[in-house]
Amino acid sequence: MSDKVFIRELTAFASIGAYDWEHTIKQRLVFNIDMAWDFTAAVKNDDVQFCLNYAEVSEKILHFVESTPFKLVETVAHQVADLLQKEYQLTWLRIELHKPKAVAQASSVGVIVERGEL
Repeated sequence: MSDKVFIRELTAFASIGAYDWEHTIKQRLVFNIDMAWDFTAAVKNDDVQFCLNYAEVSEKILHFVESTPFKLVETVAHQVADLLQKEYQLTWLRIELHKPKAVAQASSVGVIVERGEL
C-alpha cells in the first residue's frame, strides 16, 4: 500500500522547554505528518466513513500537545506517534516536528520520528 494522508504545518502552542523560564510562556510547535492509510474502500464507495479523518487527527494532536507540559521536542514527537498509532492503528507514520526560533541563527530546529513500514 502506498496511499498516505498528510497534514502540513499544524501549529500548536505548548508549554515546552528544558529551562524553567520556557514554561512561563507558550511556544509554537509546527507538525508535518504523513500517515499510511488504505483508502481503497473510500474510493470504491465514495464514502467519507472509510477515510482517515484528518480534522479529527489534528484536533487530537492539538488537544494533547497543548494540555501537557513537555521538556523535549523528542518526547512530544514520540508521544504523538504513540497516540496516533494506538488510536488509528497506523502501520506507518512520519512526524516532522519543528520548534521555530529555538536557535537564534536558525529559522527552525526539530526532530523526525518515523515508525512502521510502508
